[in-house]
Amino acid sequence: MARDLAFVLLVLAALAVFSSATKLTIHNLCPHPVWPLVTPNAGLPSISDNTARLDTNAILSLTFPSTFWAGRFAARTGCDDGTSPPRGCFTGDAPPSTAAQITVHDSGNLDLAAYSVSLVDGFNVPMVLSPQAIGGGQCPALGCAVDLNCDCSPDNRAAEGTACRGPAGYFKNRCPLTRTTPTDVEPVPQSCRAPGELKIVLCQSSMLQCGAAAAEDADMVIRTVVADN
Repeated sequence: MARDLAFVLLVLAALAVFSSATKLTIHNLCPHPVWPLVTPNAGLPSISDNTARLDTNAILSLTFPSTFWAGRFAARTGCDDGTSPPRGCFTGDAPPSTAAQITVHDSGNLDLAAYSVSLVDGFNVPMVLSPQAIGGGQCPALGCAVDLNCDCSPDNRAAEGTACRGPAGYFKNRCPLTRTTPTDVEPVPQSCRAPGELKIVLCQSSMLQCGAAAAEDADMVIRTVVADN
């Protein structure tokens, strides 16, 4: 009897994990509007119509499917007002741009989430991703809170100085908790189970203003990669 009850409770607990919706929250703290672009991997459903405009301090909340989902997020800037979907964007529709890679509800009952902030295709806005309401495991905040456009070399500047193409070493030195090449990984472990929310903060208030200042103190860079609650 006790064994049967324990089994029932275990099943109910597993169902509760999957029945609670996992959210993607995007909080724009940049001093300019952004237009979120969420793109699912091939064969997976869309979770956004990608028409929203986020002004400074605006928040967008999206819901992941209850089953496996994977995709990427980018923040478009300088888009034409009054068009739907947004058109004529300075950055974010194509490289160079900062991107978050996200996977949720992976590995069956383990319900793992995997995530990273990628500068492989370049940089346009500071971005930090952190899990909230986690179910267990190691869930570090990852990303880049530094404005890498400040010290981007003239040869690598794009979109009138609002984006930077690299190089990878310049990015990695200032933002070690990002991926800057296709084979790169962050220097922190990650095994995040059943987060209730994945929160992306753009231009968080604690961001350093220029990459040069960050380069002088690598520890400072890592301390800034903590998303606002």
